[in-house]
Amino acid sequence: RELGTHFPLNEGRQLICHSAQDGIQPMWEDNRNKRGGRWLLSLAKQQRHIELDRLWLETLLCLLGESFEEYSKEVCGAVVNIRAKGDKIAVWTSEAENQEGVMYIGHVYKERLGLSTKTVIGYQAHADTAAKSNSLAKNKFVV
Repeated sequence: RELGTHFPLNEGRQLICHSAQDGIQPMWEDNRNKRGGRWLLSLAKQQRHIELDRLWLETLLCLLGESFEEYSKEVCGAVVNIRAKGDKIAVWTSEAENQEGVMYIGHVYKERLGLSTKTVIGYQAHADTAAKSNSLAKNKFVV
């Protein structure tokens, strides 16, 4: 796996860090991402100093430790976005239509993060997200 960071100077406070498998770029346009999607965890900016570091570290440990068993190969990487409005952590997968694999990854990920049963994380297909003018695509699956 490869760890990378991206610090765009012209986009204010946005910070993107990613962990990608086999050189997969954290972009919809990468051929290995086109048919995939992402498990998305949104955090209020108040959670940044309390939870963000722990959740991002656990996300990386999930990827590096291949926590998703036989579905680990379907995980393309993870991205954290730090923005003024709030932060997001996403785990990207290669095949949005593989409901069994996507749901397994989502359940394991939520459990590893130690999220309460009241906290819902959603899975969005990249094709649906790319078709929206804003980043609020409809969730395909939730856990």
